[in-house]
Amino acid sequence: MPRKRLSFTNKDGLELAGLLELPETDVLAYALFAHCFTCTKDITAASRISKSLAARGIGVLRFDFTGLGNSDGDFANTNFSSNVDDLVSAADFLRNEHQAPALLIGHSLGGAAVLRAAGQIPEAAGVVTIGAPANPEHVVRQFKCELDAIRERGIGEVLLGGRKFTIKKQFLDDISAQNMQEAVANLAKALLVFHSPVDEIVAISEAAWIFQAARHPKSFVSLNAADHLLTKSSDAEYVAAVIVAWIGRFLSDD
Repeated sequence: MPRKRLSFTNKDGLELAGLLELPETDVLAYALFAHCFTCTKDITAASRISKSLAARGIGVLRFDFTGLGNSDGDFANTNFSSNVDDLVSAADFLRNEHQAPALLIGHSLGGAAVLRAAGQIPEAAGVVTIGAPANPEHVVRQFKCELDAIRERGIGEVLLGGRKFTIKKQFLDDISAQNMQEAVANLAKALLVFHSPVDEIVAISEAAWIFQAARHPKSFVSLNAADHLLTKSSDAEYVAAVIVAWIGRFLSDD
């Protein structure tokens, strides 16, 4: 399948690195994929799901958020709001160069980000979350022991996935200010929630909150024994197959 490496600029003029997976045949629709917290566009789950969607006719743009992977910027200066802004910039790029995304997909914190960004991408017919927290503040549990030091000094270093990241107090202030109840309740788009009941990073109760807060049309799919990062290829394939079958109902003119 055709794959295009590309870049686009965000609202701050920084260059973000992206990868566009395209079908061999005509594109049925375009999707935008948001990766998990401190991950990159090349994480296995994002890659496998994007390729599987492309094989089924969906063009998928995945990219590195500011300060991560091959994108410009300093991660320490980013926050949840800047991730949302990056998604809107990515949607603008697709709209201008190809076609606006009809589908927004987010993994883990990326799921919360697409829920927040959806209101600024009017062409999107559906939103998909995979192992997403109901509130972005959930991520602070990964470095809870450092919170007091970060708040006191205004900055701190945390270890996430074996790598060191600098977190500033502004990051904590930003996520605590998010009103996800309002964002989900006013989504006004079809919603598909994927979550594993044995997810050890984000509890399935988070998915239940998202599902209950949203209005119809909405669907929930249990990922059974899948882990948070969907490391089994069969789990990623299943997610892609369900997404294509589901979004088809909302893309049809019939």
